[in-house]
This record gives sequence, C-alpha cells and structure tokens, in this order.
Amino acid sequence: MPLPTQLPAQPRAIGSVRLSTKTHAGHSVLDGLYQKGAAKAVFPRANVGLTAVLLNTSGGVTGGDRFCYEAEAGPGTHLTLTTQACERAYRAQDGETGRVSTTLRVADGASLWWLPQETLVFDGCALERRLACDIAGTGRGLIVEPICLGRLAMGEAQVHGHISDRISITRDSAPLVEDAWCLSGDITAQMAQSATGGGAAAMVSLTYIAPDAEARLAAVRAHLPKTGGASLLADDVLVLRLLAPSGYALRASLLPILDQLTGGEMPLCWRL
Repeated sequence: MPLPTQLPAQPRAIGSVRLSTKTHAGHSVLDGLYQKGAAKAVFPRANVGLTAVLLNTSGGVTGGDRFCYEAEAGPGTHLTLTTQACERAYRAQDGETGRVSTTLRVADGASLWWLPQETLVFDGCALERRLACDIAGTGRGLIVEPICLGRLAMGEAQVHGHISDRISITRDSAPLVEDAWCLSGDITAQMAQSATGGGAAAMVSLTYIAPDAEARLAAVRAHLPKTGGASLLADDVLVLRLLAPSGYALRASLLPILDQLTGGEMPLCWRL
C-alpha cells in the first residue's frame, strides 16, 4: 500500500475564557465567568483586587490552535491577569498557524494589569497574537508582553518560523497605542541585525496608563540597561521597550520595574 502524500489533519487545541469583575462590600469580586476547552482560569488569594491565573491545559500553542481571552474590569474594581507558567509556541506543521486573541476592557475608575509570563518561541513555530484593550475615561492599565526567542538552556540558539504580534490600546475607543511587529523566516538572523535586535533573544513591550505615569518615568529608566528605553506618549501614558540576551537577563531588568509599577503586588506565580 502506498504511503499517504499528506499528513492527516491533527487534533487542535481550542479554548476560551471570558470573565468580568464588580464591587461587593468594597472588594473586587468575580461578576461573570465562562471557560471552554483547553483554557481555564483559577483565582488565588490576592492582596489587591482580584487575580485570575490563566491556564492552557494543552501545554502550549501549535499550528491550528485557537485561544481567545476576554476580560472586563468593572467600575471601581482592580483585576490582575497572569499565567500559571510561560506559554510555549511549539513547532507547527506547514501551512498551519496558532492564533491567540485577547480583548480587555477597563471601566471608569477601574484598573487592569495584564501580566502574562514570557512566551517561549520554539524553532519552527507559527504564531499570531492580537491584543486589544479599551480603557474608559478614568481607568488605569498596565499591559506587558514578554517573549523569549529560542530555548537557550536547551541549546536551541537558532530559531526559524513565523511570529506576528499586535497590541492595540484605545481610550474611549480613540487610538492611544499601536504596537505591531512580525518576524518570519530565519528569526535569529533577523534579530542579530543592529537595526532590529542587535543579537537579543528576549524582549518585552510595556504600556502603563495612569495619572502618575510622568512621575514614575525617571525611576523606570533607572532600572533599564542600554538596550531598553522608556518615554511618555502623554502625561499619563508611559511606554517601554526592552531587549535582552536571554530570558534571565530580561527578568533581571523587568521585575524591578514591575514591582515599582504594581507597588510590590506582582502575582505570586512570577516568583516561583
């Protein structure tokens, strides 16, 4: 019997989480929760507001997977969203792309911290991510997206594949921050160029939206190495980009900044 010329269609992971918060007796509590498939959320005790830890029970994202996350911080509440561990973008079959979409909404007088741990990009990955966040009038936000290219500790220093990432932040539906980039093909070679990454294997984008953004700028810059930069887009909008040679070096610079911006209330899973 002749061997098949094409691989059969593989089962793919599909998952979604949708949640919202409200105030009750002066505390931020869960208002609504929907979860399906390989995406779950758990709610550990937190000193500030409500913390939701997102889990991907399939273990990572590969070509053909679909994950969708939606969260809304209701009026006067605080919501922190993080991940149990680093997400993994695995090798994909030709012609198949994993897709992750996140939609965040922050009501008047509310605050939301989007603090996922690093996404680890494996050789041969194909991943497209989209994050959209709308912040109402007096809402506050902290949006962080760290990523590591390759698994240096496993000897994987060369990474080929495709990754596309876009972050759109609006205030009352008006554009505030647009941050998009794409690497395709020999990712390591592209990041080695001085005009792109200068040899970096890890990076993070951060946006902080709060009335005290300008007052925090000098202290944030004090923690940045020469491969990082922070500036103001407006008096209450601080943006940061940081490149690092490894995930370890990225955390060494990023954690003090996050501790400062969160008042030392980083999710416990970041410390484990």
